[in-house]
Amino acid sequence: MTHAVTSGGMSAGEVVLEVRDLVKYFPITRGVVFKRKIGEVKAVDGVNLQLRRGETLGVVGESGCGKSTFAKLLVSLEKPTSGGISVQGQDISRLRGRELTRARRNIQMVFQDPYTSLNPRMTVGDIIGEPFAIHPDVAPPQDRRRRVQELLDLVGLNPDHINRYPHQFSGGQRQRIGIARSLALKPEILICDEPVSALDVSIQAQVVNLLEGLQDELGLSYIFIAHDLSVVRHIADRVAVMYLGKVVEVGTDLDIYDHPTHPYTQALLSAVPVPDPALRGHRDQIVLEGDVPSPANPPSGCRFRTRCWKAQEICATDVPALEPRGGSDHPSACHFAEERDVVHAID
Repeated sequence: MTHAVTSGGMSAGEVVLEVRDLVKYFPITRGVVFKRKIGEVKAVDGVNLQLRRGETLGVVGESGCGKSTFAKLLVSLEKPTSGGISVQGQDISRLRGRELTRARRNIQMVFQDPYTSLNPRMTVGDIIGEPFAIHPDVAPPQDRRRRVQELLDLVGLNPDHINRYPHQFSGGQRQRIGIARSLALKPEILICDEPVSALDVSIQAQVVNLLEGLQDELGLSYIFIAHDLSVVRHIADRVAVMYLGKVVEVGTDLDIYDHPTHPYTQALLSAVPVPDPALRGHRDQIVLEGDVPSPANPPSGCRFRTRCWKAQEICATDVPALEPRGGSDHPSACHFAEERDVVHAID
């Protein structure tokens, strides 16, 4: 991807999506008839991010770090416990009913599983045309078939297959159908929740290339959520690293992959397999000890401290702010952040 980037690591352009102190807690209850709250899962806890027009922001982290919950919050499939989500200056986290339905035109989602996200009893034409039924002013009934065929052609599928069902397509083709559905209302922002993780490697490249082509053609902005660091580096302009519901480091792809300062980011990069046998014996691999803490009972202070080799007393008492540290100009939430050369396989 080639976009203008300012010296502060932010792509130039208008902010189309802003997340402010976003929090989502899920209650833990006991009892069947009379439910009693006994705790809460802190899935997303104080996230602040911005997305600019034409930019791709990658979000990476281990399973269970809150990436998918974050994606659902952005499109109002989940309501935040607190905080705000602004799409083109409008706070959609407080909208309900018709106002929310209308605001969702500008922000759509591509789901992780290309099969379960499509209704097996509906034809491809009905699936892609369903947004037009919800928003009848976008396309009149007599024009919907043509619009659906145009969308099929846009994502590289045969427009004549409009009457086929999802099971008649391959996994990659089904994901293209999901992308076509998300583009029906001409949104400016797409939230891609691990859109290629369920696909074969060769098909992953095709879908990523399709997303890049659509971005250039339609001027889209992406939040691209994934656990595959190589895919994220290929498509993202900036990257945010999440751990246990918090963003621990954010910067350009060069900042994150070549100059990481947070210990967790460094550990993630060192875990990427190196295909060159000559480098394997010379690699400084970081092996984290212990398990990921439960989001229902996260550690005090820095949430990564229970697995961090740098942890000191201050890490248990003070939550590190996400700000530039260690001589770097990109933010990192670590009291002892510093650059470390990490040999990895991502070019």
